[in-house]
Amino acid sequence: MAAHRAPNSRLRDVIAEARCSFESLAKDVCRIAAENGEITQTNKSAICHWVNGTRHPTGQRGQYVAEALSRRTGRTVTQTEIGLRTPDDAAASDEPDPVLAATDLGRADVERRRFLAVAAFTTAGVAMPLAYNREATARMLRARTGTSLVGTEDIDVVRHITAAFSAADERLGGGHGLTTVSAYLADTAAPILRARFPSEALRASAFGAVAELAYLAGWKHHDLGHEGAAQRYYQVGYQLACEADPHGHAAWMMRALAHQALSLKQPHHCIALTEGALATGLGHVDGQTEALLHIAHARAYAVTGEKPSAARALLAAEDALLREDGPQPSYSRVSGPAAGTVASHTARTLTDLADHTGTEHQHRDALTRWDPVKYKRVHALTHADLGDSLAAQARADEAVAAWSQSLTLMEGMTSDRTRKAITSLRSTLAVYQRRKVPGATELARRAREALA
Repeated sequence: MAAHRAPNSRLRDVIAEARCSFESLAKDVCRIAAENGEITQTNKSAICHWVNGTRHPTGQRGQYVAEALSRRTGRTVTQTEIGLRTPDDAAASDEPDPVLAATDLGRADVERRRFLAVAAFTTAGVAMPLAYNREATARMLRARTGTSLVGTEDIDVVRHITAAFSAADERLGGGHGLTTVSAYLADTAAPILRARFPSEALRASAFGAVAELAYLAGWKHHDLGHEGAAQRYYQVGYQLACEADPHGHAAWMMRALAHQALSLKQPHHCIALTEGALATGLGHVDGQTEALLHIAHARAYAVTGEKPSAARALLAAEDALLREDGPQPSYSRVSGPAAGTVASHTARTLTDLADHTGTEHQHRDALTRWDPVKYKRVHALTHADLGDSLAAQARADEAVAAWSQSLTLMEGMTSDRTRKAITSLRSTLAVYQRRKVPGATELARRAREALA
């Protein structure tokens, strides 16, 4: 970012709020830099230049200033708030502190929704967990000494709100309540992580709860087709999950990043990422969660044409699903019944392997595993996929029936994935209309109206 031409009043005001001198703030910056393994010569003159706008902090020093002011004020202070990053920077760049990143993302979602919505998905971003320095981030986060004390009730509220909006998301689509979720993440949930915790277990639970909320925000963006925004929330969710549970929960968030890339037909890094998730999670997760890691591994192999490896991963998922060795954690229960998810993703794996009969059977199995009321969107998309597999088998009448059911279920949803499903069937419907397939003309009319 170019140097400021005008004084940085935002930075000046927060320094005043913190009631510290430029010299004491400079000492704080040096101390925090040392905590992160960096030696910096920041002094009061540098702080003065930053406040006057004649210079701008380089490297990680802007982050250290925000951290120093956060500790002094007892609340979350971000670089955006103190004028060291623009809202565009906050949404687009990598913030090494996951708590600040969650805060910045949530605020950008509310204040700069359009910018965040068009943020770019990157294949390099898929591989972020493979090079992540968890120890350095953990040292930085643990160096804080918050003033407020967080208890079980605070964390329970975060989980309750996440569960409520997750349930609504399944029925009404990702566009429902996104701003509310983002604002709550930024203003209430993420700041909890700067507080004191009476036990290590409670600290882990708090980070886990906020990681699940970040995942929900990412999932809602994914459902709306905002893939760059979704990827950033998933990355933050991964970082937070590492503090909660560096094995199971972290592995799950690695799966989330791979799952998004596979959905976009961008398999770069996905095999390495799913293998990393299995290496991280195996021995630390229950059978249901392990099955979900294996099925993501299978999809990665199928997309890259490695059929034998995909088949082995499918068998591993089936074997893990049969294991009954403990409760399934909330972070993986968010996907719904594991058996239904495995069936759905087995169908997608078989689609990539051009096994349309197997795909049909798996989609039909998945439909029996999901509550049609609670998981309305899942049923809608599964019926759409089932129609595609039937059409691939030249069973036009059955395909039209499946697609018709899909459109009925999609009514009232704010979801880009449902719109894409409707759009994808129109070319086939045009062929069916010329062939006078019963119901094709009426279905085509409904599809046009749904997209209007």
